[in-house]
Amino acid sequence: MASTAPAGCPLCDGLGGALVWQGRNARVIRAQEEGFPAFYRVVWTAHAAEFTDLSAAERAECMELVAAVERVLRDRLSPDKVNLAALGNMVAHLHWHVIARWRWDSHFPGSVWAAVQRPRDPGREAEVQAQLDATDRAIAAALDART
Repeated sequence: MASTAPAGCPLCDGLGGALVWQGRNARVIRAQEEGFPAFYRVVWTAHAAEFTDLSAAERAECMELVAAVERVLRDRLSPDKVNLAALGNMVAHLHWHVIARWRWDSHFPGSVWAAVQRPRDPGREAEVQAQLDATDRAIAAALDART
């Protein structure tokens, strides 16, 4: 039950980040969020503002995608935690944030949108960044294997 896309919706008008995988109903992108190298989004293709705008089958598919991305992040990057969020307050287009987090990151244990807790650690961020191309390929392979 997708709605008509409003003019200027950034997730209808563009990918929203580096494309990792594209399916029939959704895509996975890696966002460019300073200080959070393993910040992914599962973006529903059709414009929908709320999760309940989707059918039951579509909701199940969406959550399968979110879970698959989380699993790859856990397996490949061994984060201390993976944060999941679907806020939509700034961009009212259904998308889930899937963010690998570490105790050393600048905002941990707060959310990535919370106050800074400590200085960034460029060395550790670079270590994660160096693993992202392989992680992107693993996400795409895991999502392709679902079909």
